[in-house]
Amino acid sequence: MDSQTSSPVQVQTVDVQGAKELITSGHRYLDVRTEEEFNKGHVDVEDALNIPYMFNTPQGRVKNPKFMEQVLSVCNKEDHLVVGCQSGVRSAYATTDLLNADFKHVRNMGGGYVAWVENGFAVKKPEH
Repeated sequence: MDSQTSSPVQVQTVDVQGAKELITSGHRYLDVRTEEEFNKGHVDVEDALNIPYMFNTPQGRVKNPKFMEQVLSVCNKEDHLVVGCQSGVRSAYATTDLLNADFKHVRNMGGGYVAWVENGFAVKKPEH
């Protein structure tokens, strides 16, 4: 048995300050929250991507079956990405999936949007 194929991928999690620095230096921000969550407010960065990792259904949350296909339609496996969600849980799962799909430069934003807001970093909210 090849030990390389059985070893789990190592998700690298950065705090929101580290994520902000990576984004400022050129990483793309991939928000994996639902479209509804994203539209209520999101990290204010140029070209923020919103590709939901999970959908809310009457039966609960279900994984987006087209997540990888949708990411690959706008990113390539060499892109430098910071993946975020509301609190850092869904983004950790999404980061794992991306790494398993041979994306090379992906970081999970620990604490998610909640921590971003708590740190007073710029957010984009809908106009009322």
